[in-house]
Amino acid sequence: MKKLISIILGFILLHACHTEENYTIVPTVIPLQIPNNFPEIEYNLENNPLTEEGVALGKKLFYEGRLASDGIISCGFCHEQASAFTHHGHTISHGIDGNFGFRNAQPIQNLAFFSEFTWDGAAIHLDLQPIIPITSDFEMGETIPSVIQKLNSYPEYRILFKNAFEDAEATPERLLKALSQFMVTMISGNAKYDKVIRKEGNVNFTNLENKGFVIFKNKCASCHSGALFTDKSYRNNGIPFNKKFPEEEGRKRVSGFEDDFYKFRVPSLRNTEMTFPYMHDGRFGTLEDVLDFYTDGMSENGGKIDPLLTKQDGSLGIDLSQEDKIALIAFLKTLTDNTFLNDKRFAEF
Repeated sequence: MKKLISIILGFILLHACHTEENYTIVPTVIPLQIPNNFPEIEYNLENNPLTEEGVALGKKLFYEGRLASDGIISCGFCHEQASAFTHHGHTISHGIDGNFGFRNAQPIQNLAFFSEFTWDGAAIHLDLQPIIPITSDFEMGETIPSVIQKLNSYPEYRILFKNAFEDAEATPERLLKALSQFMVTMISGNAKYDKVIRKEGNVNFTNLENKGFVIFKNKCASCHSGALFTDKSYRNNGIPFNKKFPEEEGRKRVSGFEDDFYKFRVPSLRNTEMTFPYMHDGRFGTLEDVLDFYTDGMSENGGKIDPLLTKQDGSLGIDLSQEDKIALIAFLKTLTDNTFLNDKRFAEF
């Protein structure tokens, strides 16, 4: 009986190896569905067309713990769907061996519409962005050559790479392109706000939400502009310097310019109700905390505070009453996209 089982297993493995290398497949190209109130994407799909097989491979890689040195920490470990792919409940990211970084994990949504990534813009292409967490000692603690070697050792991945790229060999380029294909599809644009703007059905703002929208346009939209609710710039918002992380310099870490000290990318406000804690170091736990900071908590932090946050009398902050804050938060909650947060296409299982 044992001999028979061994023969059967041997046949299966031989068949798997045979089919892995010796069949022809043409990946199925699929369109990217872009909400009609969104801008054009910045990611170049001509260099990496979306295919069913490429997206499927990218999704598996996104949740693959073997991309980390401990075999556990995947991209999905720090980017959970229910919180718009942020690290829910954690002020700063942490990874292998319980190591902690010094920044809050940003949401993964609508990345196809950006050309720079991370809080300081260290990644200038979506295909390059995963290299940072994969190789970070504080996150996944691996090297790209080691990841590629591991992937090529698994028959399942050789089949998946063959399906996606017509060649069974995993390479750094194919690894990163597959991850990008999956992330490009992660578009959040079906919140209540979108339905109101697109005049879909009979969806309307409540009086409180509409009041908040007016306040938002007057007090917040200069930075959090457009359908993505960010102008993609880097700004110093007067957040007090965090002495726990003396190495943090914000955008200056990338540019080297003194004027960029403690400037961080203006975050998108989409799904902001679910992406707490807030700011680059996750210091604020609620939206109320954030608005209280903008009215009463801003201070000099050693950098150049953005002029938009400086009042005519030279003081820092935004004038908001308590009633304004309540209305503003009501509006911000209309940016929650429950379709995106529960979309099975992005779920691990």
